[in-house]
Amino acid sequence: MTIMSLFGITGSANARSYAYYDTNPLELNGEGWDVRLRHKSGKSFEETYKKRWPITGGDINGALTTANNDGFDSSDTNYDCEVDWGYAKQTLSCATEKSHSSSGYSGTALPTSDTGRTWLVNDIPGKLTDWSSTGWGKTILKASRAHGPVTSKVYGGAWGASDDASIEVVPVVGADGTGTEYIVELSFKTDNYNDAATLHSDAIAVADAHGWLYHGDILKTQLVLGRY
Repeated sequence: MTIMSLFGITGSANARSYAYYDTNPLELNGEGWDVRLRHKSGKSFEETYKKRWPITGGDINGALTTANNDGFDSSDTNYDCEVDWGYAKQTLSCATEKSHSSSGYSGTALPTSDTGRTWLVNDIPGKLTDWSSTGWGKTILKASRAHGPVTSKVYGGAWGASDDASIEVVPVVGADGTGTEYIVELSFKTDNYNDAATLHSDAIAVADAHGWLYHGDILKTQLVLGRY
C-alpha cells in the first residue's frame, strides 16, 4: 500500500517551481520573514511575503498577542494567518500574496534572480518595507538573491476531516552540495483545532507504523535557503 492511497491522495501530479529571496546571511529570515516567488504550471507568478512567530508550549494566544503587537491584527485583510503544525513544532504565520504575469514563461519556468528580485521589491508590502526601521525591508530585499529554484510535484486529495490534503515531493541538492535528496511532505488543512489535532496524531501514527516518519521537523524554507 502506498503513502498516497493510505492518505486519500488521488489527484495527479501538479508541478510548481519556487525560489526564496534573501541575502547571503539570511537577514530577512533572521527577522522571521520569508519572501518567495512561485510559478505553478499554467498560472501567473505568485509573490508571497510571510511573517512567522514561534508558538511555545502550544500557547497560540501568546503568539497571536506578539503578532498583534507587531502590527498584525484581524482588521488587516491583506494578510491570511494560520498555525503551521509540524511533527513537534507549531508556528504562527501571516502571509500576503501578490501576482505577476507569466507571459513569456512556459511551464513552471522562473525568471533570472535579478528580474525576480525587481518584481518582489516593486510589490513589497508596507509591513515588510518598514520592518525594524524605516525602509529596512526594501533595503534588504534589494540586496537579496534567489535561493533555489526547486521544482516539486504536488498530489492533492482529502483525508479524514480535511478536504484539502496533499503530498509534495521536493528534490533538493544534498547537504554537501552534490546529489539530490527528496523531501516528502504530507499536509492537511482545516479550520477546526480539534480536527487538526486528530489529523496530526493520526497522520503521525500511520506514517510511523509504516516506517515513513522522520522524527523531527524539516522546514523546506530552511533547506532551500541553506543549500542554494
